[in-house]
Amino acid sequence: MQGVFNGGTALSESVGDARFVAFAQAVMNILLTLGRLAKGLELARSLWQAGHRVIIADPFALHLCRPSRAVSKTYRVTAPTQDLDAYLADLLNIIETNAVDLIIPVSEEALYTSRIAPYLPDSARLFGPSFSQMSRLHDKLAFAGLCQKRGLTAPRTFAATTPAAQELAQSRDYVVKPIHGCSGIGVRLRHRGAPLTPDDLSAGNLIQERLYGRQISSFSIVRDGQIKATALYQGDIYLGTVSVRFSRVDDLPQVEDWVAAFVAAENYTGFISFDFFVTDEGTPFAIECNPRLTSGIHLMDRGTIAALTTDVPLTAPTFKPHRFFQDGHAALTVACGAILRPRDYFRMLAKVVTTKDVVFDWSDPAPFFLMTPMSWDTLRQGLFQGVALADAVTRDILWTGDPSPVPLDQKRIRPGDALP
Repeated sequence: MQGVFNGGTALSESVGDARFVAFAQAVMNILLTLGRLAKGLELARSLWQAGHRVIIADPFALHLCRPSRAVSKTYRVTAPTQDLDAYLADLLNIIETNAVDLIIPVSEEALYTSRIAPYLPDSARLFGPSFSQMSRLHDKLAFAGLCQKRGLTAPRTFAATTPAAQELAQSRDYVVKPIHGCSGIGVRLRHRGAPLTPDDLSAGNLIQERLYGRQISSFSIVRDGQIKATALYQGDIYLGTVSVRFSRVDDLPQVEDWVAAFVAAENYTGFISFDFFVTDEGTPFAIECNPRLTSGIHLMDRGTIAALTTDVPLTAPTFKPHRFFQDGHAALTVACGAILRPRDYFRMLAKVVTTKDVVFDWSDPAPFFLMTPMSWDTLRQGLFQGVALADAVTRDILWTGDPSPVPLDQKRIRPGDALP
């Protein structure tokens, strides 16, 4: 049964249980399974400010959350792409050692983390959907088919190796992207009639009709198919295809209706995010689904985030007073890249110096000022191995979508030696 917490007792089975309500409102030991990204830091700060004890597990020794006041303890764990059994064993070791009550995945590692559910002690809960549901929604080709089945608007999307993909490429502007991917890695934009290359025709790619219009992203916290909070936002400074400066949007109820219809049909629980193009006529088309945490979390009030992830009763969700947010380091990098185009440079620079940064916080300043040394595990891959930084951030946690994953060795998935 799907519920906010997989493993032990699901939320949907427990909302009327007084013991569960007490559990939800008490101070909890909470494990976040990634610490290198700003969205994870936002979640950690939200939970910490609500009085909870936050623990971080990450395959990187150094990461953004490590120097944060919000974090009680941090562990280095085996990369799930290297050895999934060892990764899960490391997590179980942390859970048992620290009497963890709640495990919350943060980013791409969520696909791997979700497989720990059957091994959790009764006292621990996993926030989010089941592995089978998450992997299905993470699959961009399967997601497009699911939208069609649900009667929800999405662009035409086909496996790259099919005749339909060839026909689409000849008749429309199109996009080539991995069926399983993130952060815009491997996305290629093409004009109608541009030939598909041998790389495009990989079995791991899809061809999608390229849409034009207003590009909108959504982030929602959902329980049993009911939206508890949704943030809509749009970018105006992009690093590749990823927005690094974005603003809250509140004039598109049709997008919120689309999201509500989808999660209700899925009976979804957990974090879920979508990317849309909204046409000039106002019709939203969903181009992909991310069943995990995204940058939209920065728009929500921290009290709202903490309450909805720990199931504390909340009258209504609230947002932060600011409308514009940015990853300041990335936004400044983009601005500096336009220095030979003075008009673009000064336009972007004016935005950067007046926009709230998602990392900087006077109550917890160390992550901002130590961001460069704390990013060493990412930077060294670019400096010494020639790995693009976007790849370096995720390649040790990226889910490849193997439809028949190697069966887990239950004998190995026992408390191991997670490194502090």
